[in-house]
Amino acid sequence: MRWVFLLITLLAGTAHSATNEPVIKDFGLFYPVPDSDPIGQDMHFKIAFDVASGAPVGEQNNHINSLARFINMHVAHGVNPKNIALALVVHGDATQDVLKSSEYQARFAADNANASLIRQLLANNTQVYVCGQSAKHNNINAKQLLPGVRMALSAMTAHAQLQQQGYTLNPF
Repeated sequence: MRWVFLLITLLAGTAHSATNEPVIKDFGLFYPVPDSDPIGQDMHFKIAFDVASGAPVGEQNNHINSLARFINMHVAHGVNPKNIALALVVHGDATQDVLKSSEYQARFAADNANASLIRQLLANNTQVYVCGQSAKHNNINAKQLLPGVRMALSAMTAHAQLQQQGYTLNPF
């Protein structure tokens, strides 16, 4: 009887710790690595990603997609999604990739392919900041940004504040 309890406990733990369903739908594809060192569902991540390169007009920004890949990959390998806190700091040409769809359409006559990705990231414990210096340089104000995207004084300021909050910087 004891082995039945152990088997049930192991199966329940496996079902809870990893999932085949991506957290961020339609983005963040990754390769499973079943022989990697275990991470564990109790691991906590607080990571800032810096994105300056914009995507070609109407295309997905693969650097922003890296946040979705990070979330999907780690959840699939056993990390509790509540233990993943990410921040995206956008500046340079990438500022266009966080524009509201209507603003993006008016500027480029194309749909913002990043809008759904940004919405899903925001819904999954990700903060998104745009550099106020880059925004002003590109004639962008806070009302033109996707809902939930916050205007920082600068990318440098956002990174300094995130580091003070315990975020590490993910290198690209």
